[in-house]
Parts: sequence; C-alpha cells; structure tokens
Amino acid sequence: MLNLSFEQLKKTVIRNCHISDAQYAGNYTLCIYLLKMREFYRWEHKIPFGENLSSDDIGRWLMARESYWDQLEQESFSQIYLNGQAVPCYDASGINNFLEQDNLIYSGGYGNYGKPVFFLADLESKTSHKDYQLYICGHEYARELAAPPGMSQNQCIFIRKESLKRFIWEKYEESHWYNGENPLAKALSCYNFEKNPELSLEQLASLEADTVLYHEIGEIQSSAMLGSQWADMLIQLPRSKSEFMARAVKDHIADALSTLPRLIENNDDSQIHFYFANFKGMRLEIFPSLLDAYQQWLKNKKLAALKKITEQSEQHWIKLAQTMLVLFNEQGQSALPDIEILVQKNYL
Repeated sequence: MLNLSFEQLKKTVIRNCHISDAQYAGNYTLCIYLLKMREFYRWEHKIPFGENLSSDDIGRWLMARESYWDQLEQESFSQIYLNGQAVPCYDASGINNFLEQDNLIYSGGYGNYGKPVFFLADLESKTSHKDYQLYICGHEYARELAAPPGMSQNQCIFIRKESLKRFIWEKYEESHWYNGENPLAKALSCYNFEKNPELSLEQLASLEADTVLYHEIGEIQSSAMLGSQWADMLIQLPRSKSEFMARAVKDHIADALSTLPRLIENNDDSQIHFYFANFKGMRLEIFPSLLDAYQQWLKNKKLAALKKITEQSEQHWIKLAQTMLVLFNEQGQSALPDIEILVQKNYL
C-alpha cells in the first residue's frame, strides 16, 4: 500500500490536524497553549528531549503557524484516499483495514470538548481482549496539538507511547513554574530527571501507560453503562459550565470503575502522585473529597481513605449522570441551568 501513496496519506492527515488546531487552539489558556506549542515545535523538528530550544526560532515558527491556521480555519476535513478509495476521515476502522498490513495505525475521533483528534503512527502491537482491542502506537508521522496519550473509540484503545512521553515532558517543563511540594514535584522526585532525563522519562512513561490504559478501559465501561444518549447529549451541549461538568462526571465514573482501583492495586507512589498532579479543573471542583483522601494517604501512606471514597463515588457519579441525562432529554439545551445546579448540589 505504501510507496508513493504513503506520503499523500501523511500529507492529508497532517492537513486535517492543522484544520483541527486552527479551529480549537484558542481554547487553551495562554500559558498552556505556549507550552504545548513549544513541545509541538520540538516534535516537528525532531529535537531531543532535554535539548534547549531557541526562543527566536520558536517565535518565528509560531507566527508562521498561526498565519497558516488563519487560512485553514474555515476549511473542511479531507477524506482519506487509499488504493483509489475515498474513506471518511472519522472511519478509523475502515482506514486501518488498509494500514495494519503495513504496521501502521490511524485514528480519527473527538477529544476533550469535541476537538477533532487525528494521528498516524507505527503500529507496535495489537492485542484482542474480551471487551476491547488494544493498539500500542509508536513513532508518529502526523498529530495535532492536543495529542492525547490514550484514546478509546468503538471498543478500541490506542496507547500513544510517543505522545505519552511528550505529555510527561510537558509536565516536567511545567514543574519549573512552581515552587513547593505539589503532587507533580512529588511524582518527578521519584526519578532522576535532572541528571538522566531520558531514562527517567522512559521509566515514568512505562508506568503511566498503565494508568492511561486503565482509564481508557473505564471510558469504555462507562460509555456502555450510560449508553448512546449520553454521547449524543455531549455533542449537543454548547461549550459551557454544564458541558465541563458532564465531561468531568463521565471521567469520574471511568476512574471509579477502573483507574482508581488499579492505582490502589499497584500502590506505587509515583503513579499515585502523577494521577493527582493531573487532578484539577472541573474534575477537582466537583470531587474535592478525592483530594482529601490523597492528603490522608500522604500523611500515613495507608490506602483506606482512597479505597473508601472510590467505592462511594461509583454509584454517586452514575446516579448523577443518569439524572443529568433525564433533565436533558426532557428539556434539551434549556436544561443547562438545572444541570449546573444539580451538579453543584452533588459535589462529593
């Protein structure tokens, strides 16, 4: 399949990634946007982790990239052409029917807040499980700015090793902004990033791949539990506090079903610290008692509080999600104020 058509395939996927970024890059806060663009620059220019980046070069590249995005913002995503056949860019399974024989993997779906997410990578392995298929992805040929380390789509889980390393490196870079002993600093202190960043990155990424996998398993389980109406509701919700709440509730269900039990089972300090380093925003706002349980674990290194709140939270979030869905089915987008009040009354 490859030969000359591979370059055209890569070009098409990269263009679709640029269109997604042109339409959604403005959703990040300025600090997070600049940090992500720094690492995007590093990826595009194949600059090793730990090597200093030129601020002048990044500045020129950033201006050119934003100018290019301005040209693409109103463009539509392109179909993927394989062996003369046009395949919709969101038909990942159809596209992978062509690609897997060449040890390539593609995904086209939606990430946080409905952002289209595309990538093209080497396929390192494929494993079939009872409830899902697991794809381990290696070197990436095309990606968009968000590049989530883990994705689940139609009972398929994609673990993106390269994106996971870059996500961790972003966190390492971010850690220099802060002073004090926060969860991120505690997670990184379990490794020797200052003297051996490559080895430390490899070690932490290997462990975090486990966390990502179990979260995506939880996503599949929670999606099956809530049904297609929940996914339809998320698509219809406008960008609003109610949407952020709904996505946070779904994340908490996934974590109660799978991620948190796995963290408790492994009982690894750095893995627990890193989970809470990323426990922020709306997820933290509606579930402050989980952070309290982490604080108790910090004091006594006993898992009892984390176990207890995990067990309590599963049915709490499932019941809340079902009630939110009833409100939306009854009122449509007019339900947004009621959904927001409902969630606020059910913080845990």
